[in-house]
Amino acid sequence: MLTPVILAGGNGTRLWPLSRRDTPKQFLPLLERRSMLQATLARLAGLTTARPIVVCADAHRFLVAEQLRDSGVEADIVLEPEGRDTAPAIALAALCQQARETDDADRGPLLVLPADHHIADVAAFREAIERALPTTEQGAFATFGIVPRHPETGYGYLEVDDISAGLQPLRRFVEKPDATRAKAFLEAGRYLWNSGMFLMHGDRYLQALARLRPAMHDAVTAAWAARRTDLDFLRPDAATFAACERESVDYAVMEHVDDAVAVALDAGWSDVGSFQALWDIAEKDADGNVLRGDTLAEATRDTWVQGQSRLVATLGVEGLVVVETADSVLVADRRHAQDIKTLVARLDAQGRRESAAHRCVYRPWGSYESLENGPRFQVKHIRVRPGARLSLQRHHHRAEHWVVVSGTARVTRGEEDFLLSVNQSVYIPLGVEHRLENPGRIDLEMIEIQSGAYLGEDDIVRLDDDYRRG
Repeated sequence: MLTPVILAGGNGTRLWPLSRRDTPKQFLPLLERRSMLQATLARLAGLTTARPIVVCADAHRFLVAEQLRDSGVEADIVLEPEGRDTAPAIALAALCQQARETDDADRGPLLVLPADHHIADVAAFREAIERALPTTEQGAFATFGIVPRHPETGYGYLEVDDISAGLQPLRRFVEKPDATRAKAFLEAGRYLWNSGMFLMHGDRYLQALARLRPAMHDAVTAAWAARRTDLDFLRPDAATFAACERESVDYAVMEHVDDAVAVALDAGWSDVGSFQALWDIAEKDADGNVLRGDTLAEATRDTWVQGQSRLVATLGVEGLVVVETADSVLVADRRHAQDIKTLVARLDAQGRRESAAHRCVYRPWGSYESLENGPRFQVKHIRVRPGARLSLQRHHHRAEHWVVVSGTARVTRGEEDFLLSVNQSVYIPLGVEHRLENPGRIDLEMIEIQSGAYLGEDDIVRLDDDYRRG
């Protein structure tokens, strides 16, 4: 039985301002109503699989848990203490599979999938997996290579004997080529794009890692042995994991094993690595435009136009990316879409929050959005899910005034505990312990007005928290 391993790390900086460090692309509905993580899980329908293992960053754990719940998927969620690339991440998944109460004979191969890829032809994807299974059952390491449609300098390549042959021995991995070599690769008919998807037995992978990268193997194994359970999450020991080197599975293992095979996959695959890649696969109008949100395009061609909070209009432009969010606007030549990461680096260097977070910030209990702020005041729209509650807390530097606009609120203020309904309000003085809870069956929405000398999110002293945050 297959065990899906979903690698949900990564920042997706080339899709800024949609993708941000706190909410990267794998958690966004870029091409459909579902997020890319949810679409990856849905793609497994029709395959016989064990409970998935999702490996993600600690900062995204509640996003992952919420999207799994929305999808009706039960999974083991393993938290990487810090990003160390794919080789250690897959090792954590293999150890997680080993730790399950399953007979060794029933422990099938790991199907390793990035959470942020798009595959148009799901049937072809499943057929490729079925084709690779007999070989991996015999202990081989399989990777899926994408049949190239054009010269591409943004991907690594897999060299095989013939890209039309289906499953065959993997000759070698090739680094990202320049334009001339990429054209030669396409003409040769022996090179596939490296997709970063794998099928392998976890035990075999750990054995190979111990032989090829013993220090990495020992660090990951020790971190897993010292793991602890935190709510729905598995936390490997951070201090031990920190000794682990950063390396991809390609370099650490796949390039060195003798029984690696490649499966040619022609299924409308994309790594959705840029707005150019998004534009390539998205449905377009008669003028080649992709229009999302409240948009108006006149004399516009081959352009991605997206508005999230207001009308976005274009006139007399061609080949652009125009993306508006509540706090940022991007206008770029689509040919330079790969370079958007340089803008994000500049935002980081300037200490700008726009590189990390949207105005709407998700929390395990719901979300909040900053509507207005100025000297000594801030206004937020707060949404609390049914049955959820914020931490019991107090603030050193601010007071708060809450106004309920939808649903019902249970408020704890000092020794008091009471309910508020629509159009009712409450004042929370500076320094007073308080808590907000939604006891109802619909979302609680309220407006929070903060006032004080300092209004940062770090002015929260948590006294009790259902989500065990510090």
